[in-house]
Amino acid sequence: MKSTKYSRRDFLSMVGMGFAALAIPGCKGISDKPASRACVSKPNFILIFTDDQGYQDVGCFGAPKIQTPNLDRMAAEGRKFTDFYSANSVCSPSRAALLTGCYPPRVSIPSVLFPRHQIGLNPAEVTIADILKEQGYATACIGKWHLGHLPDFLPTRQGFDYYFGLPYSNDMWPNQPGRSKYPPLPLIENESTIEENPDQSFLTKRYTEKCIAFIRKNQNRPFFVYLPHTMPHVPLFVTEKFKGKSAGGLYGDVIEEIDWGVGEILKTVKELGLDENTLVIFTSDNGPWLGKKDHGGSALPLRDGKFTTYEGGMREPCIMRWPGKIPAGSVCKELCATIDFLPTLATLAGGKAPADRVIDGKDIGPLLTGPADARTPHEAFYYYRVNTLEAIRAGNWKLRQVPVKVKKGQKQAKPKRPQPELYDLNQDISEKNNLAAQHPEIVAKLTKMMKEFDEQLKANTRPAGNVS
Repeated sequence: MKSTKYSRRDFLSMVGMGFAALAIPGCKGISDKPASRACVSKPNFILIFTDDQGYQDVGCFGAPKIQTPNLDRMAAEGRKFTDFYSANSVCSPSRAALLTGCYPPRVSIPSVLFPRHQIGLNPAEVTIADILKEQGYATACIGKWHLGHLPDFLPTRQGFDYYFGLPYSNDMWPNQPGRSKYPPLPLIENESTIEENPDQSFLTKRYTEKCIAFIRKNQNRPFFVYLPHTMPHVPLFVTEKFKGKSAGGLYGDVIEEIDWGVGEILKTVKELGLDENTLVIFTSDNGPWLGKKDHGGSALPLRDGKFTTYEGGMREPCIMRWPGKIPAGSVCKELCATIDFLPTLATLAGGKAPADRVIDGKDIGPLLTGPADARTPHEAFYYYRVNTLEAIRAGNWKLRQVPVKVKKGQKQAKPKRPQPELYDLNQDISEKNNLAAQHPEIVAKLTKMMKEFDEQLKANTRPAGNVS
């Protein structure tokens, strides 16, 4: 269970966006004298998390028509991660995994939440924000939440001092074709709806401005900003300043405005003298929504995209920048994932991952700041789709064992076994050559690992929050 000295509601009523330091030794609020050296020395964290952005949709990852000079500069001044994974290929599960350090079925958020749902991420879960708050951090979630829209499940109940954004996806509103019966889309600040059906053209700009305001107001204490952008999830919107500017069409316009926001945040951090004490991370929640065609992105050279356990669904562009700590212009090709953020940031902040529950993520600190020959702490990575474990990656080998679907009403005397797909990702990043027949021993070994892990996970799941 979480342990916190103050209730969420008490804290909110006392601070608002100013975040006066509350009984945190050595840490002062913005209206007080500067914080102590021990408090200030803790690194700041800014985690930028886009929605449905493909592996190729960043300049330094090979985008042919989209310009991302600020993200490219982040890579030039930091480290690009080529084998980085989200823990799911759709919205809600990927966010639950990032915040809790767990595969989504372990925390019972295996699929997308809709406005009709009465469940959310259990407030008893320990999030990155919970851990950092205990270490004296000011914490903010600015953007798309999508882990429960009811008050019991909002970010302010999950370790965040401040929240501004949408509680779920931007297409879950009555202005979307085919969804006229949806309730008005709320724009929430802390726990109050401040607008209904907001003009989405300004969301990226408003999120960026709120992020900068939070950083400025908390520059004298360590802070954690989780910035899960609404875009480039459809429907796509940009301000007039970026409309029609990209050779990549409206989708490219959206990415280029997000890149602008990254640049504004980096500029602010530098102006405040926080550059060398701030780790900035950029990645995406899952692969591109290919069915949206020119309103979706590209995962090339990876196979497929959102909704799948092929690489294009879950391998994401990832860049981390921390001047003086992360070697400039470096590349990490080791396997790591969003589930690693919780134990890694906890350790960097002087805290620990919770010991009273299973956490799937690993501390990847050495992959950020360690020697070039640092290796992944993961024996394997597991690809879940809803509650089904469909694939595993161990080293360069990836095995997919996708159950054969039976059409509704179709009779089947004997269930068909899933046909194994084995790929050597080192030689075949696009998953074109199925090597299962040539390597039955590897198929058997990885199948056994999948079975054992899935049994262990299902024996150690925790319930979602449920208001009923």
